[in-house]
Amino acid sequence: MDASPRIVALATAVPPFALRQADVKDWARRLFNGRTADIERLLPAFDNAGIETRYSCVPLDWYGGPHGFEEKNRLYIEHAIELLERAARDCLGRAGVRSDAIDAVVVVSTSGIATPSLDARLGTRLGLRHDGIRLPIFGLGCAGGVLGLARAADLARAEPGRRVLFLVVELCGLTFRHADRSKSNVLATVLFGDGAAAALVACGASGPAIAAAGEHTWPDSLDVMGWRVKDDGFGVLFSQDIPNIVRREFRSALDGYLARAGLAASDIDCFICHPGGAKVIQALEESLGLPAGALVHTRTVLRDFGNMSAATVLFVLDRVLNENTRGRFLMSALGPGFTAAFLTLERP
Repeated sequence: MDASPRIVALATAVPPFALRQADVKDWARRLFNGRTADIERLLPAFDNAGIETRYSCVPLDWYGGPHGFEEKNRLYIEHAIELLERAARDCLGRAGVRSDAIDAVVVVSTSGIATPSLDARLGTRLGLRHDGIRLPIFGLGCAGGVLGLARAADLARAEPGRRVLFLVVELCGLTFRHADRSKSNVLATVLFGDGAAAALVACGASGPAIAAAGEHTWPDSLDVMGWRVKDDGFGVLFSQDIPNIVRREFRSALDGYLARAGLAASDIDCFICHPGGAKVIQALEESLGLPAGALVHTRTVLRDFGNMSAATVLFVLDRVLNENTRGRFLMSALGPGFTAAFLTLERP
């Protein structure tokens, strides 16, 4: 049996409320006017973000009032389960695999809290086996799509023949804090959207092979990205210096990962990068020595869906695979830690 874990099938899902960036900008002007200093100076960020549409599990007017952590987390669990079920059923349908044939489930999410975990709540709805392995992962943020897929591959590799269902869902919109008038909260309304993805990973199957994975965590970088837990939910934390960190340090971290895998950047045919934002994408292209605009799918996913945290890079991968692109791919994402996540795919 082929010992390489492979992505047998992949599916994505978004919630029903489409938010046009122009509408969100007008809404933000009304909400923050008189409450946030220099709001008019911040509003051009909506136009410069490279985003046209995002999706939300609640309508735009929901964000106009205060909501406590209890309500937000209840909505998180409800809508996360719905999106994951839809993505999972679509993925399994594409693979032609029954849900009771799944041996392990890995679920990544950092935008809410669920105990029992999302995978436990999904089990009966999906018809999963009662003796399957469950691995819920919290705290990886935007890096979770890459690192979670790597953990799913590890489970598949440990027991060839094991079918692993990898699920990721992020409902970033629900983390919006109505009382927070900080610049970071304004910028969060510029970027974030909701979405989910599912991938079936197994050895001895057809599909892109997961050849290697790794990560690099920079020391003394805990204040770069993450959550500050407040009474009314998660307060967003991200440094304005992230694009500069990418320009200065991403390439050396990538080269170190590739060297450990016996590769160089010149061996990569396609870069599948998480779109943290327009400035981060530009910094990635510069760091990778690519022409401006080269990360086409990364940019178009940002345009069409915004930043859905961990789920986003799977949307980029989905577009690459749908084009029947061949070669060696490098998936990457940046998350709290501050961490760069890497995964190498091969599709001859």
